[in-house]
Amino acid sequence: MQPQRITALRPAGSRLAVELDGRPWRVISVRAAVDAGLSDGIELDRHRARALARALRRERAEGVALRALARRDESRHALSTRLARAGVTPDTRREVLDRATDAGLLDDARYAAARAFALAERSGDLLILDDLRRRGIDEQCARAAVAALEPESARVRRLVATRGVSAKTVRRLGTRGFSEESLEGLVAQVETGALR
Repeated sequence: MQPQRITALRPAGSRLAVELDGRPWRVISVRAAVDAGLSDGIELDRHRARALARALRRERAEGVALRALARRDESRHALSTRLARAGVTPDTRREVLDRATDAGLLDDARYAAARAFALAERSGDLLILDDLRRRGIDEQCARAAVAALEPESARVRRLVATRGVSAKTVRRLGTRGFSEESLEGLVAQVETGALR
Protein backbone atom coordinates (compact mmCIF):
# COMPACT_ATOMS: atom_id res chain seq x y z
CA MET A 1 0.00 0.00 0.00
CA GLN A 2 1.37 3.38 -0.99
CA PRO A 3 1.74 6.02 1.77
CA GLN A 4 -0.92 8.68 1.82
CA ARG A 5 -0.04 12.30 1.27
CA ILE A 6 -0.90 15.13 3.68
CA THR A 7 -2.92 17.54 1.58
CA ALA A 8 -3.85 20.06 4.29
CA LEU A 9 -3.14 21.10 7.86
CA ARG A 10 -5.97 23.47 8.81
CA PRO A 11 -6.45 25.35 12.07
CA ALA A 12 -9.19 23.80 14.21
CA GLY A 13 -9.34 25.97 17.31
CA SER A 14 -6.00 25.54 19.05
CA ARG A 15 -5.33 22.31 17.14
CA LEU A 16 -4.79 21.23 13.54
CA ALA A 17 -7.16 19.27 11.30
CA VAL A 18 -5.09 16.93 9.10
CA GLU A 19 -6.31 15.87 5.66
CA LEU A 20 -4.88 12.83 3.89
CA ASP A 21 -5.35 12.64 0.12
CA GLY A 22 -7.98 15.35 0.31
CA ARG A 23 -10.09 13.69 3.05
CA PRO A 24 -10.34 14.65 6.74
CA TRP A 25 -8.21 12.31 8.81
CA ARG A 26 -7.81 13.54 12.40
CA VAL A 27 -7.35 16.58 14.61
CA ILE A 28 -4.03 16.80 16.47
CA SER A 29 -2.10 19.35 18.47
CA VAL A 30 0.29 21.73 16.77
CA ARG A 31 3.10 20.33 18.90
CA ALA A 32 2.42 16.74 17.77
CA ALA A 33 2.45 17.90 14.15
CA VAL A 34 5.74 19.72 14.63
CA ASP A 35 7.33 16.83 16.56
CA ALA A 36 6.33 14.40 13.78
CA GLY A 37 7.53 16.77 11.04
CA LEU A 38 4.16 17.03 9.33
CA SER A 39 3.53 19.61 6.62
CA ASP A 40 1.42 20.06 3.49
CA GLY A 41 2.44 17.88 0.59
CA ILE A 42 4.57 15.28 2.37
CA GLU A 43 3.85 11.58 2.50
CA LEU A 44 2.72 10.09 5.78
CA ASP A 45 5.20 7.24 5.49
CA ARG A 46 5.94 4.66 8.18
CA HIS A 47 8.67 6.79 9.74
CA ARG A 48 6.42 9.86 10.11
CA ALA A 49 3.46 7.77 11.25
CA ARG A 50 5.60 6.30 14.04
CA ALA A 51 6.90 9.74 14.99
CA LEU A 52 3.33 11.00 15.15
CA ALA A 53 2.26 8.02 17.27
CA ARG A 54 5.14 8.71 19.71
CA ALA A 55 4.21 12.40 19.88
CA LEU A 56 0.55 11.56 20.57
CA ARG A 57 1.50 9.03 23.28
CA ARG A 58 3.78 11.59 24.94
CA GLU A 59 1.05 14.22 24.72
CA ARG A 60 -1.46 11.87 26.35
CA ALA A 61 1.03 11.02 29.12
CA GLU A 62 1.75 14.70 29.71
CA GLY A 63 -1.98 15.30 30.03
CA VAL A 64 -2.21 12.60 32.72
CA ALA A 65 0.78 14.13 34.54
CA LEU A 66 -0.52 17.70 34.33
CA ARG A 67 -3.97 16.75 35.60
CA ALA A 68 -2.38 14.93 38.56
CA LEU A 69 -0.02 17.81 39.37
CA ALA A 70 -2.80 20.38 39.04
CA ARG A 71 -4.60 18.76 41.99
CA ARG A 72 -1.58 18.43 44.29
CA ASP A 73 2.18 18.07 44.42
CA GLU A 74 3.41 14.52 43.80
CA SER A 75 6.67 12.66 44.22
CA ARG A 76 8.40 11.40 41.09
CA HIS A 77 7.69 7.83 42.20
CA ALA A 78 3.97 8.48 42.74
CA LEU A 79 3.60 10.21 39.38
CA SER A 80 5.51 7.41 37.65
CA THR A 81 3.15 4.88 39.22
CA ARG A 82 0.13 6.88 38.07
CA LEU A 83 1.49 7.02 34.52
CA ALA A 84 2.20 3.28 34.55
CA ARG A 85 -1.40 2.59 35.62
CA ALA A 86 -2.52 4.76 32.69
CA GLY A 87 -0.61 2.43 30.35
CA VAL A 88 2.27 4.79 29.58
CA THR A 89 5.42 2.98 28.41
CA PRO A 90 8.60 3.23 30.52
CA ASP A 91 10.44 5.35 27.92
CA THR A 92 7.57 7.82 27.60
CA ARG A 93 7.15 7.87 31.39
CA ARG A 94 10.81 8.75 31.88
CA GLU A 95 10.61 11.48 29.22
CA VAL A 96 7.47 13.03 30.75
CA LEU A 97 8.89 12.87 34.27
CA ASP A 98 12.14 14.50 33.14
CA ARG A 99 10.26 17.27 31.34
CA ALA A 100 8.08 17.90 34.41
CA THR A 101 11.19 18.01 36.59
CA ASP A 102 12.98 20.39 34.20
CA ALA A 103 9.91 22.65 34.17
CA GLY A 104 9.83 22.73 37.98
CA LEU A 105 6.46 20.99 38.17
CA LEU A 106 7.95 17.92 39.83
CA ASP A 107 10.42 18.30 42.68
CA ASP A 108 10.98 15.53 45.22
CA ALA A 109 12.76 17.87 47.66
CA ARG A 110 9.86 20.33 47.62
CA TYR A 111 7.34 17.48 47.93
CA ALA A 112 9.28 15.90 50.83
CA ALA A 113 9.55 19.22 52.69
CA ALA A 114 5.83 19.93 52.36
CA ARG A 115 4.83 16.38 53.31
CA ALA A 116 7.19 16.37 56.31
CA PHE A 117 5.84 19.74 57.49
CA ALA A 118 2.24 18.52 57.24
CA LEU A 119 2.99 15.32 59.16
CA ALA A 120 5.08 17.10 61.82
CA GLU A 121 1.94 18.51 63.45
CA ARG A 122 1.09 15.06 64.78
CA SER A 123 4.00 12.73 64.01
CA GLY A 124 7.55 12.07 65.06
CA ASP A 125 10.62 11.97 62.87
CA LEU A 126 10.66 8.18 62.58
CA LEU A 127 7.13 8.03 61.19
CA ILE A 128 7.81 10.95 58.83
CA LEU A 129 10.96 9.29 57.48
CA ASP A 130 9.10 6.03 56.96
CA ASP A 131 6.24 7.81 55.19
CA LEU A 132 8.60 9.62 52.83
CA ARG A 133 10.51 6.43 52.00
CA ARG A 134 7.26 4.61 51.21
CA ARG A 135 6.37 7.43 48.84
CA GLY A 136 9.59 6.86 46.91
CA ILE A 137 11.64 9.74 48.30
CA ASP A 138 15.33 8.86 48.49
CA GLU A 139 17.00 8.64 51.89
CA GLN A 140 19.07 11.81 51.60
CA CYS A 141 16.12 13.93 50.50
CA ALA A 142 13.89 12.46 53.24
CA ARG A 143 16.48 13.12 55.94
CA ALA A 144 16.99 16.70 54.72
CA ALA A 145 13.23 17.34 54.90
CA VAL A 146 13.06 15.99 58.47
CA ALA A 147 16.17 17.94 59.51
CA ALA A 148 14.48 21.18 58.43
CA LEU A 149 11.56 20.60 60.81
CA GLU A 150 11.10 22.06 64.26
CA PRO A 151 12.97 19.78 66.70
CA GLU A 152 10.98 16.72 67.74
CA SER A 153 11.32 17.59 71.44
CA ALA A 154 9.60 20.95 70.86
CA ARG A 155 6.76 19.21 69.03
CA VAL A 156 6.39 16.76 71.93
CA ARG A 157 6.15 19.66 74.42
CA ARG A 158 3.46 21.34 72.31
CA LEU A 159 1.43 18.12 71.98
CA VAL A 160 1.75 17.41 75.71
CA ALA A 161 0.53 20.93 76.49
CA THR A 162 -2.56 20.18 74.40
CA ARG A 163 -3.19 16.57 75.46
CA GLY A 164 -1.90 16.63 79.03
CA VAL A 165 0.69 14.53 80.86
CA SER A 166 -0.55 10.95 81.00
CA ALA A 167 0.40 7.39 80.12
CA LYS A 168 -2.15 7.61 77.31
CA THR A 169 -0.30 10.58 75.82
CA VAL A 170 3.02 8.70 76.04
CA ARG A 171 1.51 5.69 74.24
CA ARG A 172 -0.07 7.86 71.57
CA LEU A 173 3.12 9.76 70.87
CA GLY A 174 5.09 6.50 70.84
CA THR A 175 2.82 5.07 68.18
CA ARG A 176 3.11 8.28 66.15
CA GLY A 177 6.85 7.79 65.60
CA PHE A 178 8.31 10.01 68.30
CA SER A 179 11.69 8.73 69.48
CA GLU A 180 12.36 7.40 72.98
CA GLU A 181 14.77 10.30 73.57
CA SER A 182 12.03 12.83 72.84
CA LEU A 183 9.63 11.05 75.17
CA GLU A 184 12.03 10.49 78.11
CA GLY A 185 11.03 13.65 79.94
CA LEU A 186 7.34 12.91 79.50
CA VAL A 187 7.77 9.32 80.69
CA ALA A 188 9.63 10.61 83.76
CA GLN A 189 6.79 13.06 84.51
CA VAL A 190 4.19 10.30 84.17
CA GLU A 191 6.19 7.94 86.44
CA THR A 192 6.76 10.67 89.02
CA GLY A 193 3.05 11.49 89.02
CA ALA A 194 2.17 7.80 89.44
CA LEU A 195 4.47 7.49 92.49
CA ARG A 196 2.81 10.30 94.39
